[in-house]
Amino acid sequence: MKTNQADQTASAMTEIAEQHQNERERVAGWRLHVLIEAGYPVHLAERVAHSDVDLHRAVELVKQGCDATVAAEILL
Repeated sequence: MKTNQADQTASAMTEIAEQHQNERERVAGWRLHVLIEAGYPVHLAERVAHSDVDLHRAVELVKQGCDATVAAEILL
């Protein structure tokens, strides 16, 4: 049985979506690691890591002495 063009296109689109999701998960995992090392508790680090918050700003706030909870409130 031959696959038609629509099936091939749908398959390619699914693969692209899965790759995009995997990349987003890898980036969020990396961000989570950076935030935890900066001093964020895990529950806050997870929220910040999965958001569009500027990671460098999040880390810098804590490095400058801002409490991680307050930094998360400011950024989120």
